[in-house]
Amino acid sequence: MQTIDFRHKCYCRVVRLIFLFSFIPLPVFAYQQHQVFFQNTDYELNIYRIYGEEPGKTLLIIGGIQGNEPGGYLAADMYVEISLKKGNLIVVPRANFSSILRNVRGINGDMNRKFANVDLKGSDGLIIEKLKDLIKESDFLLNLHDGSGFYSEESVSDLKNPLRYGQSIIADCETFFSKKSNTIFDLGAMARKVCSKINAEIKNKKHHFHFNNHRTLSPDTIHPEQRKSATYFALTQHDIPAFGIETSKSLPSPKQNVRYQTMVINAFMEEFGIIPEQPRIALPDPKMKYIIVAVNDAPPMVVYNGETLFIEKGDTVNIIHAEVNYERGITANVIGMGSFNDIRKEFPVYKETYIIVKKDNLKCGKVYIAFKEPSEKRVSGKTAVRYLIVQINRKKIALSPGEHLKVKRGDVLVLRDLITDLPTKEKMKVNFKGFVGNRKYNDGEDRGYRINTARDLMVKYSKKHKGLNYNIIVNKAGKTIAVFFVNIFD
Repeated sequence: MQTIDFRHKCYCRVVRLIFLFSFIPLPVFAYQQHQVFFQNTDYELNIYRIYGEEPGKTLLIIGGIQGNEPGGYLAADMYVEISLKKGNLIVVPRANFSSILRNVRGINGDMNRKFANVDLKGSDGLIIEKLKDLIKESDFLLNLHDGSGFYSEESVSDLKNPLRYGQSIIADCETFFSKKSNTIFDLGAMARKVCSKINAEIKNKKHHFHFNNHRTLSPDTIHPEQRKSATYFALTQHDIPAFGIETSKSLPSPKQNVRYQTMVINAFMEEFGIIPEQPRIALPDPKMKYIIVAVNDAPPMVVYNGETLFIEKGDTVNIIHAEVNYERGITANVIGMGSFNDIRKEFPVYKETYIIVKKDNLKCGKVYIAFKEPSEKRVSGKTAVRYLIVQINRKKIALSPGEHLKVKRGDVLVLRDLITDLPTKEKMKVNFKGFVGNRKYNDGEDRGYRINTARDLMVKYSKKHKGLNYNIIVNKAGKTIAVFFVNIFD
């Protein structure tokens, strides 16, 4: 298990530790912790803990426990980078990653029907054990799903009746008496309050949410299977108010499901006294830019989406990283060679094939692998600097040579690294003209330093000495091979 604990003043972000990017510590207040279990397996489990600046209750959000319900796991993923003023979140965006990769409910059966199993074996057992531990340390649980049709207390049609789950907030009973805290949990009142709040914002009445009481504690329930679920376990074993959030699979697109899921989550957070500072709600289409791959013992190289990696038969291939416009849920599969996720796995390749990169179960990139003649280059395309990776505050972007980067004065920049097809980067230097990183010995290498654009730059090195336009120069063996531009506005 790997744990990464990053802290800073107003927000904290978990940064994937790959060879491209180094980490610069920041001041401490609120912080976030990222744990990775079963790393480099198809069922890798990522757990994120977000702690607010002020103490408060802890809400556990579980997404993707059923792998063919993207609204749930994509919505949960939105809260990984949230900042909190008060309270805490534990977020498990992809509880059943192996099933998400295959876009099926569960490759080993329904994982959400296994919480009553005391001695569960296999990968599902390992995951559920971790989820049970998280439930123990939480005050509330939201389990996110996409359900069939539209729930209705009365039977209206095949898609709208009491046996459908979509657009409902599910609880196991109306009220629950907690012996541990000597408290009555009015689950129905909480759910109806949330429904009322979000329905006021949903124009289409067909998409309104309703409270769905499964009456699981009653002997005559029509949903006895729910006694094996995560919410039932949380409520009955640990006296934790728990709700299943179901958006409909009949909605026009997963983006609509995500929007409704986030509305419900936000409303429950308000109900539980968990105050956000900076939620991020956006869902662009996933696109791969490139992969970074090592062949045998050669230095890693960049291969762009749609290009061909030329190797010799039997060469060992290791995909170190896939650069996609998302940070989580990314896999790369060498077709016919490895498993569903071959990132950071080293193995020989004996036949021509291709690499498929996915964001969850959506294909977002492809690289071909072909055998080369001895005189051929390993990667198609020109040999040059491709990108400079720059971090602006908490966001990373890739700049092409000659591109202008516009920043607000006071923004903090970090020059992370170069993406290049050149065979070695040992003698390359990235120099921000007007900034000195190493004040004891100015070697002209400024990667890895925090650059405050309000106080760390020397005006005399800016264009026309106005402090508005600066150059970033890439040098190799004393020669300039790439230039990037930084434009500062007030």
